[in-house]
Amino acid sequence: MFLGAFSFIIFNHSFRLKFTARRNFAKCISIRNLGLPCSLEREQMISEETFCENSSFFRRQEVKPIKESVDFAERISSIIRKRGWNSVCSDEWRRDMSSWNVSRLLDDVFEESWDARLTLYMFRWLEKQNNRPHEIQSVCTLTNILVTAKFNHIATEFLISLVGSSGGGPYEIFDALYATRRDRETSTTVFSMAVHCYLQENMVDEALKFTFQMKLLGFYPTTRVYNNLISKLLNLKQFELAWEVFMDLQSLGIEPNTIFFSLFIYEFCRRGDLVSAQNLLLAMEINGCKPDVVAYTMIIKALCKSGSIKEAHSLLYKMSFRGVSPDFRSFSAVIDGYCNVGRLWEAMNLLKSSGYAPDIFVYNSFVSRLCKDGDLVEAIEFFREMCDFGLVPDCFSYTSIIRGYCRIRNLGQALRYFCEMLKKGLKPSIVTYTVLIDYNCKAGEIKEAEYIFLRMREDGFLPDVITYNTLIDGHSKKGDLHKAFELLDSMHSSNIEPDATTYNILINGLIKRGYKKESRELLDELVRRGFFPDEFTYTTIIDGSAKEGNFNEAFLIWCHMSEKGFKPDVVTCSALLNGLCKAGHMVEASALFGKMIDAGLTPDRIIYNTLIHGFCKDGNINEACSLLNLMAEKFVMPNGVTFRVFAYGLKKIGVEDALEKASMRIRYIYGKNGIYLTNSNIPVVLNEKIKT
Repeated sequence: MFLGAFSFIIFNHSFRLKFTARRNFAKCISIRNLGLPCSLEREQMISEETFCENSSFFRRQEVKPIKESVDFAERISSIIRKRGWNSVCSDEWRRDMSSWNVSRLLDDVFEESWDARLTLYMFRWLEKQNNRPHEIQSVCTLTNILVTAKFNHIATEFLISLVGSSGGGPYEIFDALYATRRDRETSTTVFSMAVHCYLQENMVDEALKFTFQMKLLGFYPTTRVYNNLISKLLNLKQFELAWEVFMDLQSLGIEPNTIFFSLFIYEFCRRGDLVSAQNLLLAMEINGCKPDVVAYTMIIKALCKSGSIKEAHSLLYKMSFRGVSPDFRSFSAVIDGYCNVGRLWEAMNLLKSSGYAPDIFVYNSFVSRLCKDGDLVEAIEFFREMCDFGLVPDCFSYTSIIRGYCRIRNLGQALRYFCEMLKKGLKPSIVTYTVLIDYNCKAGEIKEAEYIFLRMREDGFLPDVITYNTLIDGHSKKGDLHKAFELLDSMHSSNIEPDATTYNILINGLIKRGYKKESRELLDELVRRGFFPDEFTYTTIIDGSAKEGNFNEAFLIWCHMSEKGFKPDVVTCSALLNGLCKAGHMVEASALFGKMIDAGLTPDRIIYNTLIHGFCKDGNINEACSLLNLMAEKFVMPNGVTFRVFAYGLKKIGVEDALEKASMRIRYIYGKNGIYLTNSNIPVVLNEKIKT
């Protein structure tokens, strides 16, 4: 009979344990401490001994497992005899142990004993005797039993193996869990755990399918599992689907907590949709869900990043009025925002009013801004003060100083701080190396730039697209297009995708060297790779066509640029006007200038000087004077070029003492418009030779 077979095997198993070491369990069992509802927050690493203390199931060999096994055998024998299982013949018990019978047997053992340890023992013994893994229904039966007994950590391990196997999809697993359910509270917990396991295995589609099946029968995952689901969807860029889940949650009457709102506020901020982020913050308050300091700080950071410092500062103080105390991160975000726009005085005042001591992040904000402004003396003072207060400068601190010295072309000091950084054990970043490469490229020291590039790779850094673009630009400006295209090939071989800037640099280099056909081919490749020409690309091509005198093509590109939604800017107009004026096409240049004004663009001094020079070359002093009058009306101040080109025009029509007369005429024109040019704002050009 089955009872006899079971007792005999248990006895033999116990007897063998006298002479054979018990099967070793893993030294460290990774479990998740799950409470009800499904709290999947922290993972513990529990030793075998600790695990035994918690579950009282697994025992070390010293605890005499033989006695425990015999005890289990006696208890199970009593239960299965009581439930009538001894009617099964001993030679038929294996055949009758179907998934349904195993589930019945497990239920009987648990309901008679209310001991999940005993049920788990029976489950594993049956699996060993059948010599194959249990089917889905049996595993689901045990899972429901374990959760009923609060053995959630063990149940989770079974669910993870179940969802990770190819034995069944979410619909089959759900049906099996539902068919073997015990009570509603347990089922809600088990279903939530299953959804979490799918998410843990990055099986988001399956998690959604399982959640859908739950809702059909009136079950819903716990709030924490919904949080995890929405977070996963947002990480996968499935914003619309995540928002649909969020809306569905509210329609079910489940009140969203702060975490739900914060997830979407962060996503809106990341997308730059600050209006929606602030509306969601307001919706939190309306729904009675008080925003925390994290939600406010996310919006403050996004406002600062977009340049809306005033709004960010205002929101910082609104927090206090709404009962949320700003922390140092909130203040730091606004301080950094002020530093980024060069308003150091406001940043310093806010730091003083915050009552917090500055940290490395705040010091870096000041140092970075001062270096960008070229005020290295003040930047170094902040740098030293930071050290005096016990703060250790990081890679960003040193990189800011190095970039500052490179900007004022003091390579010696830049390298000094680079060496100091290395001596202190700080590893340079890709940005640090790129700053030094950029300096050498701009200084025409391409070999030095190449050396730093190679050193960077030897140190284990993979150059990014910005580093490559910097070096490609250096070679392109030097006229070494062959080397520039070699670097482009190197990018492809290193699986680094060139961006629009890469192609713009190469197109510009080709056009300047007269390789117009090749530049067009590269432009076609740019489009094939999914990039679209930007204003810089169009301006480069227009400039190249205009310089070659191919104005028809330049105007066609101009029109194409407008059709693609790019509004020609002052730089684009300047490129085309320069070509027209040099070619003597002043009628077309004047017409283009008029279109530029009509489009709302504000011509700069370069454009005015270009047109004045063009009219003066033609001897058309009246048009040149009209432009000077327009400059005065628009408060565009003349410079040395303005005086020289106008004097050149006067000399061409035979005026003696052209420079003197030009100076007097320009003074007169500006004086009529209420601008009185003094010796301090008139360039000294009278002793210069007029270039024709």
